[in-house]
Amino acid sequence: MVRNSRIDPFIDVDRPLIALGNEYRDGHRVDPHQHRRAQLLYGFSGVVVVTTPDGTLVMPPERGMWIPPGVIHSVRMLGNVSMRSVYIQPQAIKTMPDHCQVVEISPLLRTLIAEAVDIPVDYDVNDRAGALMTLLLHELARLKPLPLSLPIPRNSVLAQKCQDFVRQPTTHDTIDVWANYMSMSRRAFTRMFRLETGLSFVKWREQACLHAALPRLVAGTPVTTIAIDLGYKNPAAFTTMFKRAFGYSPREITRQHARNGSPSAGLQP
Repeated sequence: MVRNSRIDPFIDVDRPLIALGNEYRDGHRVDPHQHRRAQLLYGFSGVVVVTTPDGTLVMPPERGMWIPPGVIHSVRMLGNVSMRSVYIQPQAIKTMPDHCQVVEISPLLRTLIAEAVDIPVDYDVNDRAGALMTLLLHELARLKPLPLSLPIPRNSVLAQKCQDFVRQPTTHDTIDVWANYMSMSRRAFTRMFRLETGLSFVKWREQACLHAALPRLVAGTPVTTIAIDLGYKNPAAFTTMFKRAFGYSPREITRQHARNGSPSAGLQP
Protein backbone atom coordinates (compact mmCIF):
# COMPACT_ATOMS: atom_id res chain seq x y z
CA MET A 1 0.00 0.00 0.00
CA VAL A 2 1.11 3.57 -0.65
CA ARG A 3 -0.14 6.31 1.65
CA ASN A 4 1.10 9.81 2.42
CA SER A 5 3.70 9.76 -0.30
CA ARG A 6 4.43 11.74 -3.46
CA ILE A 7 4.21 10.08 -6.85
CA ASP A 8 7.84 10.89 -7.79
CA PRO A 9 9.43 7.65 -6.47
CA PHE A 10 6.86 5.54 -8.34
CA ILE A 11 6.26 7.49 -11.55
CA ASP A 12 8.34 5.08 -13.67
CA VAL A 13 6.93 1.84 -12.26
CA ASP A 14 5.88 -0.31 -15.22
CA ARG A 15 2.18 -0.50 -14.39
CA PRO A 16 -0.71 1.27 -16.14
CA LEU A 17 -2.14 2.54 -12.83
CA ILE A 18 -0.63 3.70 -9.56
CA ALA A 19 -2.90 4.66 -6.64
CA LEU A 20 -1.85 6.81 -3.67
CA GLY A 21 -3.66 7.99 -0.54
CA ASN A 22 -2.84 11.24 1.26
CA GLU A 23 -4.24 13.30 4.12
CA TYR A 24 -3.95 17.10 3.98
CA ARG A 25 -4.68 19.76 6.55
CA ASP A 26 -6.83 22.81 5.88
CA GLY A 27 -4.92 25.40 3.86
CA HIS A 28 -2.27 23.04 2.49
CA ARG A 29 -0.95 24.13 -0.91
CA VAL A 30 0.89 22.30 -3.66
CA ASP A 31 2.92 24.61 -5.92
CA PRO A 32 2.49 24.54 -9.72
CA HIS A 33 3.73 21.25 -11.18
CA GLN A 34 2.93 18.67 -13.83
CA HIS A 35 3.05 14.89 -14.30
CA ARG A 36 3.84 12.77 -17.31
CA ARG A 37 1.00 10.51 -16.20
CA ALA A 38 -2.64 11.57 -16.20
CA GLN A 39 -4.15 11.94 -12.73
CA LEU A 40 -7.58 11.39 -11.22
CA LEU A 41 -8.10 13.12 -7.87
CA TYR A 42 -10.84 11.96 -5.53
CA GLY A 43 -11.63 13.50 -2.15
CA PHE A 44 -13.60 11.81 0.63
CA SER A 45 -13.73 15.08 2.52
CA GLY A 46 -12.88 18.75 2.17
CA VAL A 47 -12.82 20.90 -0.95
CA VAL A 48 -9.96 20.96 -3.45
CA VAL A 49 -9.19 23.99 -5.64
CA VAL A 50 -7.04 23.35 -8.71
CA THR A 51 -5.68 26.25 -10.76
CA THR A 52 -4.36 25.84 -14.30
CA PRO A 53 -3.30 28.39 -16.94
CA ASP A 54 -6.85 28.15 -18.35
CA GLY A 55 -8.79 28.80 -15.14
CA THR A 56 -9.86 27.37 -11.80
CA LEU A 57 -11.74 24.20 -10.90
CA VAL A 58 -13.33 23.37 -7.56
CA MET A 59 -13.74 19.73 -6.53
CA PRO A 60 -16.39 19.26 -3.81
CA PRO A 61 -16.37 16.22 -1.50
CA GLU A 62 -17.23 12.88 -3.11
CA ARG A 63 -16.40 14.17 -6.59
CA GLY A 64 -13.28 13.74 -8.70
CA MET A 65 -11.01 15.72 -10.99
CA TRP A 66 -9.36 14.59 -14.20
CA ILE A 67 -5.95 16.17 -14.91
CA PRO A 68 -4.39 15.20 -18.27
CA PRO A 69 -0.65 14.49 -18.51
CA GLY A 70 1.58 17.53 -18.87
CA VAL A 71 -0.96 20.09 -17.57
CA ILE A 72 0.62 22.56 -15.14
CA HIS A 73 -1.55 22.90 -12.05
CA SER A 74 -1.43 24.06 -8.43
CA VAL A 75 -3.62 22.70 -5.65
CA ARG A 76 -5.16 24.26 -2.53
CA MET A 77 -7.04 22.42 0.23
CA LEU A 78 -10.10 23.92 1.91
CA GLY A 79 -10.83 22.01 5.08
CA ASN A 80 -9.11 18.76 5.99
CA VAL A 81 -8.88 16.74 2.78
CA SER A 82 -8.71 12.95 2.60
CA MET A 83 -7.35 12.50 -0.92
CA ARG A 84 -6.95 9.52 -3.22
CA SER A 85 -5.02 9.86 -6.48
CA VAL A 86 -4.84 7.48 -9.40
CA TYR A 87 -1.99 8.05 -11.86
CA ILE A 88 -2.49 6.63 -15.34
CA GLN A 89 0.03 5.98 -18.09
CA PRO A 90 -0.93 8.17 -21.09
CA GLN A 91 -1.23 5.20 -23.44
CA ALA A 92 -3.51 3.26 -21.06
CA ILE A 93 -6.67 5.26 -21.95
CA LYS A 94 -7.04 6.75 -25.41
CA THR A 95 -10.41 8.47 -25.10
CA MET A 96 -9.95 10.87 -22.17
CA PRO A 97 -10.28 14.66 -22.58
CA ASP A 98 -7.19 16.82 -23.04
CA HIS A 99 -8.29 19.40 -20.46
CA CYS A 100 -9.01 19.35 -16.73
CA GLN A 101 -12.54 18.43 -15.66
CA VAL A 102 -14.45 17.90 -12.45
CA VAL A 103 -16.12 14.50 -12.78
CA GLU A 104 -18.78 12.33 -11.18
CA ILE A 105 -17.50 9.39 -9.11
CA SER A 106 -19.81 6.38 -9.25
CA PRO A 107 -20.24 4.11 -6.21
CA LEU A 108 -18.31 1.36 -8.02
CA LEU A 109 -15.43 3.68 -8.92
CA ARG A 110 -15.32 4.97 -5.35
CA THR A 111 -14.97 1.41 -4.05
CA LEU A 112 -12.31 0.53 -6.62
CA ILE A 113 -10.23 3.59 -5.74
CA ALA A 114 -10.47 2.78 -2.02
CA GLU A 115 -9.22 -0.75 -2.76
CA ALA A 116 -6.51 0.41 -5.16
CA VAL A 117 -4.57 2.46 -2.59
CA ASP A 118 -3.97 -0.74 -0.60
CA ILE A 119 -2.42 -2.53 -3.59
CA PRO A 120 1.39 -2.48 -4.00
CA VAL A 121 2.58 -0.31 -6.88
CA ASP A 122 4.34 -3.31 -8.44
CA TYR A 123 1.24 -5.52 -8.24
CA ASP A 124 1.02 -8.77 -10.21
CA VAL A 125 -1.02 -7.97 -13.32
CA ASN A 126 -2.20 -11.61 -13.47
CA ASP A 127 -3.75 -11.92 -10.00
CA ARG A 128 -6.67 -10.24 -8.16
CA ALA A 129 -4.84 -6.93 -7.92
CA GLY A 130 -4.29 -6.89 -11.66
CA ALA A 131 -7.95 -7.69 -12.32
CA LEU A 132 -9.07 -4.94 -9.96
CA MET A 133 -6.80 -2.39 -11.64
CA THR A 134 -8.05 -3.47 -15.07
CA LEU A 135 -11.64 -2.92 -13.95
CA LEU A 136 -10.63 0.46 -12.52
CA LEU A 137 -9.15 1.35 -15.90
CA HIS A 138 -12.42 0.47 -17.63
CA GLU A 139 -14.40 2.60 -15.15
CA LEU A 140 -12.09 5.58 -15.68
CA ALA A 141 -13.06 5.56 -19.35
CA ARG A 142 -16.70 6.10 -18.28
CA LEU A 143 -16.13 9.30 -16.24
CA LYS A 144 -18.93 11.83 -16.60
CA PRO A 145 -17.88 15.51 -16.50
CA LEU A 146 -19.54 18.03 -14.17
CA PRO A 147 -19.78 21.73 -15.08
CA LEU A 148 -17.63 23.02 -12.21
CA SER A 149 -14.77 24.78 -13.95
CA LEU A 150 -14.34 28.53 -14.08
CA PRO A 151 -12.45 29.45 -17.27
CA ILE A 152 -10.78 32.86 -17.48
CA PRO A 153 -10.95 34.62 -20.88
CA ARG A 154 -7.88 35.42 -22.95
CA ASN A 155 -9.14 38.93 -23.66
CA SER A 156 -7.32 41.05 -21.08
CA VAL A 157 -10.16 43.52 -20.42
CA LEU A 158 -12.76 40.79 -20.03
CA ALA A 159 -10.35 38.71 -17.95
CA GLN A 160 -9.90 41.59 -15.50
CA LYS A 161 -13.67 42.02 -15.26
CA CYS A 162 -14.06 38.29 -14.56
CA GLN A 163 -11.35 38.32 -11.90
CA ASP A 164 -12.96 41.33 -10.20
CA PHE A 165 -16.30 39.51 -10.24
CA VAL A 166 -14.79 36.34 -8.74
CA ARG A 167 -13.57 38.38 -5.77
CA GLN A 168 -17.11 39.67 -5.12
CA PRO A 169 -19.67 37.64 -7.10
CA THR A 170 -23.36 38.50 -7.18
CA THR A 171 -26.36 37.29 -9.14
CA HIS A 172 -27.37 40.94 -9.63
CA ASP A 173 -24.73 41.49 -12.34
CA THR A 174 -26.46 41.23 -15.72
CA ILE A 175 -25.43 40.72 -19.33
CA ASP A 176 -26.37 44.34 -20.08
CA VAL A 177 -24.09 45.65 -17.31
CA TRP A 178 -21.15 43.65 -18.66
CA ALA A 179 -21.92 44.51 -22.29
CA ASN A 180 -21.88 48.22 -21.40
CA TYR A 181 -18.60 47.75 -19.55
CA MET A 182 -17.11 46.19 -22.69
CA SER A 183 -18.71 48.88 -24.93
CA MET A 184 -20.45 46.17 -26.91
CA SER A 185 -23.98 45.32 -27.92
CA ARG A 186 -25.70 42.61 -25.89
CA ARG A 187 -25.58 40.20 -28.82
CA ALA A 188 -21.90 40.81 -29.58
CA PHE A 189 -20.98 40.47 -25.92
CA THR A 190 -22.81 37.18 -25.39
CA ARG A 191 -21.20 35.75 -28.52
CA MET A 192 -17.71 36.87 -27.45
CA PHE A 193 -18.18 35.66 -23.88
CA ARG A 194 -19.07 32.15 -25.01
CA LEU A 195 -16.15 32.08 -27.44
CA GLU A 196 -13.76 33.22 -24.71
CA THR A 197 -14.98 30.93 -21.91
CA GLY A 198 -16.96 28.12 -23.52
CA LEU A 199 -19.90 29.03 -21.26
CA SER A 200 -22.88 31.36 -21.42
CA PHE A 201 -22.58 34.41 -19.19
CA VAL A 202 -25.38 33.19 -16.92
CA LYS A 203 -23.76 29.76 -16.50
CA TRP A 204 -20.34 31.31 -15.83
CA ARG A 205 -21.87 33.67 -13.25
CA GLU A 206 -23.49 30.70 -11.51
CA GLN A 207 -20.18 28.82 -11.50
CA ALA A 208 -18.42 31.84 -9.98
CA CYS A 209 -21.02 31.98 -7.21
CA LEU A 210 -20.51 28.27 -6.48
CA HIS A 211 -16.74 28.74 -6.36
CA ALA A 212 -17.19 31.58 -3.87
CA ALA A 213 -19.68 29.65 -1.75
CA LEU A 214 -17.70 26.44 -1.17
CA PRO A 215 -14.80 27.93 0.86
CA ARG A 216 -17.26 29.84 3.03
CA LEU A 217 -19.34 26.72 3.65
CA VAL A 218 -16.20 24.85 4.70
CA ALA A 219 -15.38 27.75 7.05
CA GLY A 220 -18.81 27.39 8.66
CA THR A 221 -20.52 30.50 7.29
CA PRO A 222 -24.33 30.07 7.53
CA VAL A 223 -26.09 29.21 4.29
CA THR A 224 -28.48 32.14 4.71
CA THR A 225 -25.58 34.61 4.96
CA ILE A 226 -23.91 33.22 1.84
CA ALA A 227 -27.16 33.24 -0.14
CA ILE A 228 -27.87 36.88 0.73
CA ASP A 229 -24.28 37.96 0.01
CA LEU A 230 -24.46 36.34 -3.43
CA GLY A 231 -27.69 38.13 -4.23
CA TYR A 232 -30.17 35.27 -4.05
CA LYS A 233 -33.69 36.21 -3.02
CA ASN A 234 -33.72 33.59 -0.29
CA PRO A 235 -31.70 30.60 0.98
CA ALA A 236 -34.04 28.18 -0.80
CA ALA A 237 -33.13 29.61 -4.22
CA PHE A 238 -29.42 29.25 -3.46
CA THR A 239 -29.92 25.73 -2.09
CA THR A 240 -31.80 24.69 -5.22
CA MET A 241 -28.98 25.95 -7.47
CA PHE A 242 -26.33 24.32 -5.27
CA LYS A 243 -28.10 20.97 -5.13
CA ARG A 244 -28.63 20.99 -8.89
CA ALA A 245 -24.87 21.39 -9.37
CA PHE A 246 -23.59 19.03 -6.67
CA GLY A 247 -26.38 16.58 -5.92
CA TYR A 248 -26.55 17.47 -2.21
CA SER A 249 -27.49 20.52 -0.18
CA PRO A 250 -24.96 23.16 0.96
CA ARG A 251 -25.68 22.31 4.59
CA GLU A 252 -24.14 18.87 4.03
CA ILE A 253 -20.77 20.57 3.48
CA THR A 254 -21.07 22.29 6.85
CA ARG A 255 -22.23 19.09 8.58
CA GLN A 256 -19.35 17.07 7.16
CA HIS A 257 -16.83 19.72 8.19
CA ALA A 258 -18.30 19.63 11.71
CA ARG A 259 -17.57 15.90 11.74
CA ASN A 260 -13.87 16.79 11.20
CA GLY A 261 -13.82 15.59 7.65
CA SER A 262 -14.14 11.91 8.49
CA PRO A 263 -13.71 9.77 5.32
CA SER A 264 -16.58 7.57 6.46
CA ALA A 265 -18.94 10.51 6.72
CA GLY A 266 -20.28 10.60 3.19
CA LEU A 267 -22.53 13.28 1.79
CA GLN A 268 -26.22 12.49 1.44
CA PRO A 269 -28.54 13.71 -1.31
